Amino acid sequence: MKPLLPLLFAVFPLLLQAADDCSQISDDSTPACLRQAYARPLAQWPAPTVEGQVRWREMAPATTPDLPSTVPYPLLKLGIRLFFDPALSASGKIACASCHRPEHAYADTLAVTPGHAGRKGRRNAPALVGVASANHLFWDGRAPTLEDQALGPIADPAEMAMDLKELPARLAAIPGYAEEFTAAWGDREVTLARIQTALAAYQRTLVPARTAFDTFLAGDSTAFDDQQLLGLHLFRTKARCMTCHNGPALNDNEFHNLGLSYFGRKYEDLGRYNVTGRIEDVGKFRTPTLRNISRSGPWMHNGLFRSLRGIINMYNNGMFHPKPANAAQASDPRFPVTSTLIKTLNLDERELQALEAFLKTL
Repeated sequence: MKPLLPLLFAVFPLLLQAADDCSQISDDSTPACLRQAYARPLAQWPAPTVEGQVRWREMAPATTPDLPSTVPYPLLKLGIRLFFDPALSASGKIACASCHRPEHAYADTLAVTPGHAGRKGRRNAPALVGVASANHLFWDGRAPTLEDQALGPIADPAEMAMDLKELPARLAAIPGYAEEFTAAWGDREVTLARIQTALAAYQRTLVPARTAFDTFLAGDSTAFDDQQLLGLHLFRTKARCMTCHNGPALNDNEFHNLGLSYFGRKYEDLGRYNVTGRIEDVGKFRTPTLRNISRSGPWMHNGLFRSLRGIINMYNNGMFHPKPANAAQASDPRFPVTSTLIKTLNLDERELQALEAFLKTL
């Protein structure tokens, strides 16, 4: 046994050094060190790296609403029927679910979904999972509540194109609705306010489908492989994703300019500015949820990106920073300025692949 002693004395310091290396987690940390760090309770995870002085909120697993205490069953049942009923459209062919499809995180697979008579608006149908936590609705935030939002797409000429004055009578004439309104409200009267309330009640129950991400957050460290784990760490640190994508829904409920307003061009969309009229809001759009993101593409307010890797590449390069095309644009105070929170990330190929792998777990 004596010949082994020198070897043990030589190896033991190396083992101590390897253990010490895990005390400082970095982008170069080994998979074993990352797994050790993220096997701890969520409150003890390495703190996120964020850009600027933003307030970030910790990640959290998806939770199922407490039914029926939050939404009485008759009201929920009515909201479900309304959401999936094409009778809410002028043509009788388009339902809310036509653009917000359950199997796609209540988003759509098209950049811009054709509406009434094939008409198209300018914006992508956003995912509705987790929408209960949103404090502004639509990409430009023009509706403060789900109730305010509910009738917008129904009346929009490029979407469902329904004359709202005619909608209550149309629904009242359809077999079964009188009984369902009575069950929900105590009488059979069909009103726009009741339609709004029922639709909003159902949408508040739309939670993300549980994924490996939820399992990992719940304490099962085996739910992620080494690549996904590295992606989680990058999301929280070097990639600075939690600057805007944080909290249970992985969004900050804020508006940001990513350089996609197409100012002065064919597809110009000034976003939040059209609602507030404030110069600082030109080109800003609401931060979308990242939950179930692999199901909700294409992405961005105009559906520009059809691959997650394409989005990651653009963030890695610092996104878009348009320059004025002429003197008129240069002197226009509305010329959009890309958010200063957007910076070049300098992720290498291995890191880009890991970040994409993590996003697919959400």
